[in-house]
Amino acid sequence: MFTKIKLLRNRKKVALNSSFQPPESFQPPESFELSGGSPPRNLPTMKKITLLFISYLFCSYGWAQSGYKIEGTIKGLKPGAYTLAHYFGYDQTITKDTALVDDKGVLSFMGSKSLPEGLYMVLKPNKSRLLDFIIGPEQHFSFVSDTLSVVGNMKIEGSPDNERFFNYQQKMLGYSQELTLVQAQAKVRQDMISQAKIGNIRRQMSEYYHQFVKENAATFTGKILSASNEIALPTPPKRPDGRPDSAWLFNYYRAHFWDNFDFSDERLVRTPFLQRKLERYLQNLTFPAPDSLIQASDYVIGKALKGGSKEMQAYCIWYLTNQAETPNTVGGDAVFVHLAEKYYLGGIMPITDSSTVQNIRSRVAIMKPLLVGKPMPALALSDTARISFKLADIQSKYTVVFFYDPDCGHCRQSTPELKRFSEKYSSSVKVLAVSVTGSPDNWKKYIHDFGVGAWRHGYDFSFRTDFRKEFDVVNTPMVYVLDKDKKIIARKMAVEQLDSFLDFYEEQSKLSKK
Repeated sequence: MFTKIKLLRNRKKVALNSSFQPPESFQPPESFELSGGSPPRNLPTMKKITLLFISYLFCSYGWAQSGYKIEGTIKGLKPGAYTLAHYFGYDQTITKDTALVDDKGVLSFMGSKSLPEGLYMVLKPNKSRLLDFIIGPEQHFSFVSDTLSVVGNMKIEGSPDNERFFNYQQKMLGYSQELTLVQAQAKVRQDMISQAKIGNIRRQMSEYYHQFVKENAATFTGKILSASNEIALPTPPKRPDGRPDSAWLFNYYRAHFWDNFDFSDERLVRTPFLQRKLERYLQNLTFPAPDSLIQASDYVIGKALKGGSKEMQAYCIWYLTNQAETPNTVGGDAVFVHLAEKYYLGGIMPITDSSTVQNIRSRVAIMKPLLVGKPMPALALSDTARISFKLADIQSKYTVVFFYDPDCGHCRQSTPELKRFSEKYSSSVKVLAVSVTGSPDNWKKYIHDFGVGAWRHGYDFSFRTDFRKEFDVVNTPMVYVLDKDKKIIARKMAVEQLDSFLDFYEEQSKLSKK
């Protein structure tokens, strides 16, 4: 039995949630700008495993062309150092080049090796985004525009991909400006004519989008538009009460969510759209339980494997495994263990770095015995009188194992809340507080200062227990919740969440018995 850490007591399975509202009307992408306006962060903030993965991708590129040369003039552009980077998801970028802009707005990016194809951006000196454009087979091209409307006044020479890319945006920009004007007029007039004009403009936008995508389906611009847009939804059947069947509509939407995404095209890895779709599929369209998340992850990776693109496969496996390593779902560690064993240790992940594989192997070896549903490993502890005891000696419906450091600030802040919780559930919960570091004197002082003598306290006077390797105590406090048979029902849980979790667990236990 699993649930979100942020508990919703009356939550139903997503597929049966009648509040689901898939897109009701077509909304064609007007441009390729990202929402929010903040530029993605650059690569140096990523984890070590990510750096190794990126290194692999760089090594896998074929450098067939004779470099790149991108020259441009943007009238009114302020002088300074501008950056050329490609997307790696929507919140990270990989810098490829920099260029100094002179007082005439002229900039030039040049290199002896061809760039990996994908969606690129030019970042201003303050790291805000100036514009996006496509890097395709034609990597020698030029452009001219101005700061009054960089997209609207853009002219491209030497790159059919970018001519197509900006033609679409300019057409949609014209529709959008016209729509904004008519909507402003409608607020004043509030007549049927204005509403009809608004509907007509939206119809034209929709028709233009569909026609453009149809005519350019094989181009990268067409694939980006398809990948970033919602699927068309049919009219759902009626429920017995006459209302539309939202569960049927949800299931249809989820089943067809990836229809417009080309897993064979590695260029889509270097756009913001793959990460956005992965997040939405897992966070909004998948029930937050390990079995469902595993099934969804395997489904997506299976599509990538069938697509044949090594870069696409590597990104999907890496991203999904990386997200699963820090789950926000009780029992979610099982997702990481599954993905790591199947794809990394199973040799499917196209990566050859032996140290990365060994690190993952070591991580799995620690986590696998500690998954929800597993019996808690044995603890060799003694109490304050140096009398040894076993975990099995604690007789209780539930046991909270609290690994802590007597001098840890967060541990000390959590202790009063844990004391309150233990007193509230004293009839069904016992607390085993295990000091993982510090001297015996500090340990005993902690017990006295916080007045928690009623808890069962343990200390390893032999100093033989490696709490990091045996119980995954990387940070303190680390909390485990055990049932009466000393099986793990939750771990890595904040003390503040114990109250809600136990209430929810009790309710679910009662429902499962009916």
